[in-house]
Amino acid sequence: MIAYNNDYILKNNFSASYQNQIVNALKLFFKIIKDSKIEIDKIHRPKREKVLPNVLSKEEVKKILEAHANLKHRTMLSLIYSCGLRCGELIALQPHHIDSKRNIVVLKNSKGKKDRIVPLSPKILELLRDYYRAYKPKIYLFEGQETGTPYSEKSLQSVLKQALQKAGIKKPVTLHWLRHSYATHLLESGTDLRYIQELLGHNSSKTTEIYTHVSTKSIQQIKSPFDDL
Repeated sequence: MIAYNNDYILKNNFSASYQNQIVNALKLFFKIIKDSKIEIDKIHRPKREKVLPNVLSKEEVKKILEAHANLKHRTMLSLIYSCGLRCGELIALQPHHIDSKRNIVVLKNSKGKKDRIVPLSPKILELLRDYYRAYKPKIYLFEGQETGTPYSEKSLQSVLKQALQKAGIKKPVTLHWLRHSYATHLLESGTDLRYIQELLGHNSSKTTEIYTHVSTKSIQQIKSPFDDL
């Protein structure tokens, strides 16, 4: 195991996440195929890198969401941010998942194979109504060029890229940044972490707690000693 670690893993400079996947795969291989156990504690497990989520300011988000004149493109990006959706969750949405009576979006079979609901703001509901009247989707809320087929993830990424160019934002923003920004902005507005965890569909509160490290609400209240010089 030591030789494998030195000659293959370290030599190829694999990430901490990939190294842990290899260790888990080896553990499973010996348990299922070899019907034996290995002393997993003797295998070096690297610590995962603690990378903070990328977050946009509300002003930057506003620029991105208002960049597109195309109603469909603007609605897709706005819904991702306003509900904290993953890209796949947006693409899988169907018209009946929008419950305008209760002002919620029902997300079916999200990550972890569990359903959840998220609140729908009155502003996004009005945008959705305008979009629905204009496009009249049949099966999926946002369909591709062919009726009844879902919008592709690649096309959605292209929609964001165009919005960034129009908004003049140079940061390497991804669709997931909008979800991170949603969570952080909720936290900064005083929303309890437990609710944010539910809204994002996180299994562990530890996953949600990372947003406390990027929230600037408390940090901005700290006075620098430089100001007293």
